[in-house]
Amino acid sequence: MKRIKGSYILIIQLKKDKNLKIGSLGKIKFKKGYYAYVGSGMNNLQKRIERHLNFKRKKLHWHIDYLLKNRENGNLVVRGVYFKISKVKEECKIAEKLSKNFSSIENFGSSDCKCKSHLFYSKNFMNLEKKIKSICKSFISL
Repeated sequence: MKRIKGSYILIIQLKKDKNLKIGSLGKIKFKKGYYAYVGSGMNNLQKRIERHLNFKRKKLHWHIDYLLKNRENGNLVVRGVYFKISKVKEECKIAEKLSKNFSSIENFGSSDCKCKSHLFYSKNFMNLEKKIKSICKSFISL
């Protein structure tokens, strides 16, 4: 089976304010609301997205793993996934565009690049989704 490459965005809902330990970033206060996490799967996009959506306990590797493990207590829900198949890594370009419209959690998901963050916050689901759709016109929604 051919490995597909590309970029993705997870839309995550946090139902209550929560202080969470996020790997090397330490404790971070997350506000109730909606978050867009921008990532890429340049070795296997499908496997990367499946890993994020999987509820099984797994080794915590990326910052997003620490956040997503909070699904266990029902406080966090993945509300949507957008992806684009591409041989070019586009996550930083997407993160830059989202940073112009939303606040972010500094250094989240961006330890291997120069971006300020790859996790963006909005109080409103519709505003976040509308902006994602406008910047990522060629993305497919799951």
